[in-house]
Amino acid sequence: MKTTVAAIDFGTSKIVTLVAENSGTQRCDIVGAGIAAYDGYLEDGWNNPGELDSRILACVEDAEKQSHRKIHDLNVGVPGAFTRVYATEARVTLKGTDPKVTPADVKEAFKTAEKNLGDVMGVVVHTSPAWFSLDDGKRTLEPVGQSGRELSALISFVVADSFFVEEVNNRLTNLGYNVVGFYSSAAGEAMLFLPEEERDRTAVLIDMGYLNTDVMIVEGDALTYLHTIDVGGGNIAADLAYGLDITMKDAEEKIKRPFSYGVGTPGETYELPGVDGQKPRSFTHEEVAEIITPRVEEIAEDIQKSLEDSGIHLGNWSSIYLTGGGLSFNRGGRDFLSSKLGRPVRETPKRTAKLNSHAYSSSLGLMDLIIDTIEQNHRASASRGGAVKDFFRSLLGG
Repeated sequence: MKTTVAAIDFGTSKIVTLVAENSGTQRCDIVGAGIAAYDGYLEDGWNNPGELDSRILACVEDAEKQSHRKIHDLNVGVPGAFTRVYATEARVTLKGTDPKVTPADVKEAFKTAEKNLGDVMGVVVHTSPAWFSLDDGKRTLEPVGQSGRELSALISFVVADSFFVEEVNNRLTNLGYNVVGFYSSAAGEAMLFLPEEERDRTAVLIDMGYLNTDVMIVEGDALTYLHTIDVGGGNIAADLAYGLDITMKDAEEKIKRPFSYGVGTPGETYELPGVDGQKPRSFTHEEVAEIITPRVEEIAEDIQKSLEDSGIHLGNWSSIYLTGGGLSFNRGGRDFLSSKLGRPVRETPKRTAKLNSHAYSSSLGLMDLIIDTIEQNHRASASRGGAVKDFFRSLLGG
């Protein structure tokens, strides 16, 4: 039996609506995508709230046309800018003469972590474990059946800003859509694009978008740190527009996108054709680099500071991945960022044949998280007991 799922994701320059089908033969087949450009948001809210409803409608209607399906229900992704992450430790004493961990003990660890978390401002939209440990021994994500006296765990709570939840819920409801639930776009993106073996060694995902850059740290199956930097690819284009006295469109399309970091050849130029009576203009690689390089160095410094402020130790084995449209498309972009961070920066693996551009990483991660939650809920309800992952991934929306 096929299940149709629709999700809407709010980026800083575009809104994306995806329609996917989940069946026994194919886990997630994207059958439609709607994309609408808009003015985005910053940390304090929408840049142009008056345009939002019309852009949402355009986005959803485009997805309906592509998928040939009428959308009534929408799952909503919460962007990193409206998200906070709390990683909380919990300890549970095991009972019995020869105690072994049971699913009930794992559930108790979640409850204890929630109590330790206390009251937080916002709505918990995702909960997942970074690790479990018996008697402070080896860490694992499958503790059930293991012997010990005390179960410890690090549990991550992803909390959405109440403003975003209430604002988007009200807008979508007034537009005639039923909001099924809210999910963490950052958590979904990190789980989808960071390989499991890398997450087990603690990994970093950097998503540089148009107006901001999300820095995510993942341990095991949990997003344990998230910081949004209010600078992105749009700021690079704005610097070019101002410094070269050209339009934002020309700065973005003619110079920023084709610019090569650290691999410019002698005589390489960027040409702007003459329009509306203006003369054609030409800029050398060196002229452009003088403007672009300081801004990207600033972003790299902000990323480095964010990683240091996280308090999470990154070993030599910890990997950093880059996605998003702000830098990933540029030749030499990852290498330039790597040189500034002092660590190799890798490209995220391709996870789907459709919309496999870095610009859609957040939306694809959101849909993957929603499908995963549906599957986990189905497995948990269809069986008695089951593996630990059958219930902890579905807790509180994730």
